Amino acid sequence: MSEAFKSGFVAIVGRPNVGKSTLMNTLVGEKIAIMSDKAQTTRNRIQAIYTDKECQMIFIDTPGIHKPKNVLDDYMDQTAYGSLEEVDAVVMMVSAVDPIGPGDRFVMEKLASVHTPKILVVNKIDQTDKESLAAYLETIPNVSQFTEIVALSALTHAGVDDLFKSLKTHLPEGPQYYPEDQITDHPEYFVVSELIREQVLARTHDEVPHAIAVTVDSMQKDHIGKIHVYANIIVEHKSQKGIIIGKGGRSIKQIGINARREIERLLGEGIYLELFVKVEKNWRNNKARLREYGYDDKSEI
Repeated sequence: MSEAFKSGFVAIVGRPNVGKSTLMNTLVGEKIAIMSDKAQTTRNRIQAIYTDKECQMIFIDTPGIHKPKNVLDDYMDQTAYGSLEEVDAVVMMVSAVDPIGPGDRFVMEKLASVHTPKILVVNKIDQTDKESLAAYLETIPNVSQFTEIVALSALTHAGVDDLFKSLKTHLPEGPQYYPEDQITDHPEYFVVSELIREQVLARTHDEVPHAIAVTVDSMQKDHIGKIHVYANIIVEHKSQKGIIIGKGGRSIKQIGINARREIERLLGEGIYLELFVKVEKNWRNNKARLREYGYDDKSEI
């Protein structure tokens, strides 16, 4: 007699820049969440779906929990906290190459009152050795709150199978919520806007990445079947607009080239991409603009 099918929701939490998006993309085998070396890259709950013959796991890559500096930051934190009350398991990530700091301790304190099974994932083991890893594990506070500890590399996939096995033991019996070939529940507009934002992040520095939002106005096929994508890059200051456009338009051109490549890989067909840069002062503290740009704590995600 075969085992009953299991299904459930798994939240991935941790301080910014520990590799949550990279892990989620690795788990589902496709690029769903954008990756960047800039902290606080993820702003929404990104749901990715993994399905095999035994189970279906819906992963929620939450924004990195951090001290809010504006209304957008507060929304991101509330999104992360809200995820913890709705899931069947929680994966907390730390980085094996970064000492446990105030950000990690802050997240662990928030998890202390969560009774869902919690798995501590120590990421980036490809950048350390066994002795250093063992010493690192000794520095983790309140480790007894975690059901299990899994050491892995989201980048090289080492140890990822161990995480899958661990999660399967904690999932309840349940239905298959999504078709087996579906890997995210987000509409194409959202994923396309995120892929564009990823390329902007890759070419900007300092405060500019955090002041950027991307919206997709339309995606339409022309008479020969090519998809035309029209998108806006929103910034807060005129100087930031100049940085994104670049001298002679070189920066915005390269952003478009790189983003188009990623979007074509996602859609599996050629696209025409047109980008516009718009200034919207102080949008991160404007609740109406936040809702307009997709950061709405009342939205269904």
